[in-house]
Amino acid sequence: MTPTADGRLPLRATAPYAGTSPRVSSRLLASWRRSEDYGVSLDEIDPVWAGTYAGDSLFFECGLEVLTSLHQTLANEPISLMLTDAEGLVLNRFSGDTSLLRALDKVRLAPGFAYSERDAGTNGLGLALADRIPTIVRAEEHYSASLRTYTCAAVPVLDPVSGRLEGAVNITTWAKSSTDLLLALAQSAAGNTSALMLARGEGRTARPQPKGGIFRVQNAKLEPGAGTLREMSSVWTGALAEAARAMEQGNVVAAVGEVGSGRATLLAQALRRSRPRDRILSAASPDPQDVDGWLALWTPELGKDHTAVIVSDVDALPAWGAQALYDRVVAVRTGMPRSPDGGIPDLPWAITAEHLDDVPEPLRALVDTVIEVAPLRERTADVMPLARYAAHNTRAREVAFSAAAEHALTGHGWPGNVDELFQVVHDAALRTDTIDTRHLPPDLVRPSAGHLTRIETFEREEIIRCLTRPDVTVVEAAKALGMSRATLYRKVAQYGLTHLR
Repeated sequence: MTPTADGRLPLRATAPYAGTSPRVSSRLLASWRRSEDYGVSLDEIDPVWAGTYAGDSLFFECGLEVLTSLHQTLANEPISLMLTDAEGLVLNRFSGDTSLLRALDKVRLAPGFAYSERDAGTNGLGLALADRIPTIVRAEEHYSASLRTYTCAAVPVLDPVSGRLEGAVNITTWAKSSTDLLLALAQSAAGNTSALMLARGEGRTARPQPKGGIFRVQNAKLEPGAGTLREMSSVWTGALAEAARAMEQGNVVAAVGEVGSGRATLLAQALRRSRPRDRILSAASPDPQDVDGWLALWTPELGKDHTAVIVSDVDALPAWGAQALYDRVVAVRTGMPRSPDGGIPDLPWAITAEHLDDVPEPLRALVDTVIEVAPLRERTADVMPLARYAAHNTRAREVAFSAAAEHALTGHGWPGNVDELFQVVHDAALRTDTIDTRHLPPDLVRPSAGHLTRIETFEREEIIRCLTRPDVTVVEAAKALGMSRATLYRKVAQYGLTHLR
């Protein structure tokens, strides 16, 4: 299925466009190639039965509500509305057209069956999930002939806070009934699902959209990327040493772990150790629709003398973007002069992702060494060195921390990891020379105490107010609250406020 030089498919009876030679988009062509590599049949597909879905996620709850409402307004239209998970598993299906439902059952586009590219070849929902952008696949654009009587529009749904791919909204109709509004309708449903997830996320804040930023780590002044934070935990320093050894051996390193845990920082420090003369370029994955320009901006730097590259969040790259990056890396390595022993020379670059399994397949094959970066909650010893570093960066001088503030910071779970810590300390350092608990967000000072009555809630708030007054003693706080010191200690333990003592 190799295309000709002008982007046309050869006239082959086995090609998806059998007997024709139309121009096709690069995304569609890449999807066909992947489908062929996956061994999907050109005639009949055989989706995998993956079982029913428990339906206990926020994504499923919100998506179900949105599609149920949409179905009520479109019950007489010849369309089928579906929600899928991130792996292409169809979670539910709505349609008032019984003939369409029977036809979809024949190709197993039904709840419980997986419809990723790997399972069903090029199709709307599979391609939307692979490339992470709104997608419409019309009749003859499907890889398998068994799907060419349908047109499918699908839009991926990302968690509005974490940015993690949750699944997709898919709308399927007969090919002859296809309309240009199909994709707009799917986009509206996906957008409403994401908005509802944010609204029901109990005060969660939407994650900023990825910018695909590219920066250069020039020298030690730009730490923590270069290594001047020296008082770090053994968990961190051990992972750093392992990464540096692998880089010295010419290995491609993948740093995996939670977002914000310091994956790219660890790689930059390791590169600075192993290649002290190199400039380090860091490229963060952009919005999937901006990948073309992003690749054009920085990939020409690959292979240049004394240049190392870190590509962050490669698990967020669309499938075609990952393939394009893989092709570029392979081309650069192939074109580099051979080493004295005749081997392929090292190309210093590294990647980050949340899980190795989420790294797109072409790039995963290039990884030699995997380094696990522990979340901040498992590196309590790193909290205060990082906090002092963040405060110093904010004020360009040392900023003090009270004992209560240190206790609150080290006792927090930091779901947002180092990124969250830096933001909290930055906001506090802008307001004071000595950071105390009153300068920290309430969630850090007032951990959840379970279900309290209104009286208990009021009492707890009063204890916090008294204990966080500047330079107050326990005796003074107990007197202000009208209770003995022993009672105050008991109440502090009862309400989970031991860090305030």
